[in-house]
Amino acid sequence: MNTMLPVDPVALREEIKNKYRDVAAAPNQPYHFHTGRALSKRLGYDQSIVDKLPDRAVESFAGVANPFAERTLQPGEKVVDAGSGAGFDCFIAADQVGDEGKVLGVDMLPEMIEKSRTTAKTLQQNHIEFKESLLESMPVENDWADVVISNGVFNLCADKQEVFNEVWRILKPGGWLQFGDIANGKPVPESAISDIDLWTA
Repeated sequence: MNTMLPVDPVALREEIKNKYRDVAAAPNQPYHFHTGRALSKRLGYDQSIVDKLPDRAVESFAGVANPFAERTLQPGEKVVDAGSGAGFDCFIAADQVGDEGKVLGVDMLPEMIEKSRTTAKTLQQNHIEFKESLLESMPVENDWADVVISNGVFNLCADKQEVFNEVWRILKPGGWLQFGDIANGKPVPESAISDIDLWTA
C-alpha cells in the first residue's frame, strides 16, 4: 500500500460502504446526488434499453456520466465494470455485447453485489457475473477484458495509481477504458484533501 496516500483507505472504504449501503436498500430516499431512471435520462442513456429494465435494475444507479456515450460496446466483447454497484451499467453493457459477450461487475459492497446478482437472475442474463472485491485487486485474469468501464468510482479510491495499474493489467493490449468520473482542475487545500467526509460528499 502507498503510505503517502492523503487519507486512510480503510476508513474511506467504510464511509463509502455506509453511504452506498443505504442506496442499495433504500434507493428512493433523498440523497445529495441524483439516482435512478431520471438520472439515466439526464446522462443520455438510451432510454429504449433503460425502459426494458425492471425498477430494481435502475433504482440504485448513482453514476456521474455515461461510459457508453463515445463508443457503443461491440457484440462478443468481454467487459469489466469497475465499481459496478447494483449493476445498472452491467445490464446496459450486457444488452450491447449480446449473449456471445461476457460482463463482469466488481464491487466491494456486499449489499450491491447481492442486489445485482438477484436482478441478473431475474433477467435471465447468464452472461453477467458479479464479484465482491476491491478495485485495487480485482479477481480478473491478466489481459482478459476487451473493455473496462467505470462510472463515478475511481474518484472514491484513495490509491488511484494502484487502481489504474489493475485496469491496465486486466485489459487486453489495445483494449478500451471507457469511464465517467469527477475531476477537479483547481488546487485543493490540504485540509480538504485529508477530510474523508468531503471525499464521500
